[in-house]
Amino acid sequence: MTVLAQGVQGSNPLLNISIFGVFVVITLAIVVRVSRRASGGASDFYTAGGGFTGQQNGIAISGDYLSAASFLGIAGAIALNGYDGFLYSIGFLVAWLVALLLVAELLRNTGRFTMGDVLAFRMRQRPVRAAAATSTLTVSFFYLLAQMAGAGGLIALLLHVTSKPGQALVIAIVGAVMIAYVLIGGMRGTSWVQIIKAVLLIAGAGIMTLWVLGLHGFNLSALLGDAVAKGGAAGETLLNPGKQYGKTGLSKIDFLSLALALVLGTAGLPHILMRFYTVPSAKEARKSVVWAIWLIGLFYLFTLVLGYGAGALVGPDAIKKAPGAANSAAPLLAYQLGGTVLLGIIAAVAFATILAVVAGLTITASASFAHDIYANVIKRGKVDGKDEEVKVARITAVVIGIVAILGGILANGQNIAFLVALAFAVAASANLPTILYSLFWKRFNTSGALWSIYGGLGITVVLIVFSPVVSGKPVDPATGRSPSMLQGVDFSWFPLDNPGLVSIPLSFLLGYLGTVLSKEIADPGKYAEMEVRSLTGVGAEKATAH
Repeated sequence: MTVLAQGVQGSNPLLNISIFGVFVVITLAIVVRVSRRASGGASDFYTAGGGFTGQQNGIAISGDYLSAASFLGIAGAIALNGYDGFLYSIGFLVAWLVALLLVAELLRNTGRFTMGDVLAFRMRQRPVRAAAATSTLTVSFFYLLAQMAGAGGLIALLLHVTSKPGQALVIAIVGAVMIAYVLIGGMRGTSWVQIIKAVLLIAGAGIMTLWVLGLHGFNLSALLGDAVAKGGAAGETLLNPGKQYGKTGLSKIDFLSLALALVLGTAGLPHILMRFYTVPSAKEARKSVVWAIWLIGLFYLFTLVLGYGAGALVGPDAIKKAPGAANSAAPLLAYQLGGTVLLGIIAAVAFATILAVVAGLTITASASFAHDIYANVIKRGKVDGKDEEVKVARITAVVIGIVAILGGILANGQNIAFLVALAFAVAASANLPTILYSLFWKRFNTSGALWSIYGGLGITVVLIVFSPVVSGKPVDPATGRSPSMLQGVDFSWFPLDNPGLVSIPLSFLLGYLGTVLSKEIADPGKYAEMEVRSLTGVGAEKATAH
């Protein structure tokens, strides 16, 4: 395939949408079936009643974590930037060690449904829960932007929908299906969608990996050599660090900021943290993380071959000119390998990836609002009947879905791996300092929690808004567009694309200052109880059985 348009036009939109439709019908049928086993209470809607095994939850976590950024964004980043693109994979994977060692088991032992349960355990309930919910909703919004942008770019490639209104309609349809998953199945149905999607994604990526390696005699060096040759004058830079982040001193600092956000962000992602409550014990939570690490690590090894394979067989010039640009590298590689049929299958897997992740994000955000803000802040824990809180969560899911659709239309065309990195920066800044201080610092109090959450959230969002990601980047001659989210304006004054290097240390500092400058005295008895519960699990089952 020497001309990109040939690849796009050679695909069969009817076949692509038919395969995707089959997936949607099958998964909706499964969601409806498993929802019949649900008790209908908040515990079942939020955490499936803690009824998943460690293995099942580990597969579901990998399905939740391996988003469109992992499949579409990273493959494209490697195809265009080589070594520097693979750094996304390394950062996303190493992050799981932080989650495993610092938060997984401790959170499972301490909370019930949401991150707010953990933070409010020994703090003043209402202000801390409101802050935790605000942070959860913000992180979920940034993550949803990435997934919806991926949906728009993918559909532009597969269905020949190149007009902005057409892509906006497709993003709206994806959002509607996502809302249906959450409303019908809750966490139980969403988890099974994520399990199915994880199996399909890893299997599909594995088949493509073997196919690409087979075309090069199962010789990785030959594959890299072909990618270099296809890259033209800039081909050699694909194998060396610095193509994307090594040109200037500022770009090197930006890479450090990105790496810090990726490594620390996972342990603060609300939709990942919430999955630890879907298992019956801390042991199963630990087992689920181990399963997730193996599956995610295997997949990221596949992305290395897929990225360089797209560079070698499709070519960076063709990828840049595609609808969706870098996000189209993996689908274009599928078409090059197996023609229309494989492209349709991989397209369906990519759509499944987007749907499963946005469903997980939506249920997490709606649970946080309904459980933390509505039930515990507005109603002060006095909810009328077990169904009232779930009803509010369902309404919230619809609202979040609509907001995600509108945001996805705005972000359409952005590199989704980078949009996800922004979500990681918010999670690492607003959530992680507060979680770690709550679990490990005896003196930490409500004032410190509010300073670190609101301060970290505010700093991160402000730095993102006034960064080159939103405005101010020069127009790319190849595409005629600026890589920034907003075109034709420039109000950027913060020089880094990712704010993690500044926002994360400041958030830890704010948590410390808010604590030591406050006259509030932390309850040592509550800390001792939390320490015992988080480390031993004593009382955890009682806390989750409500």
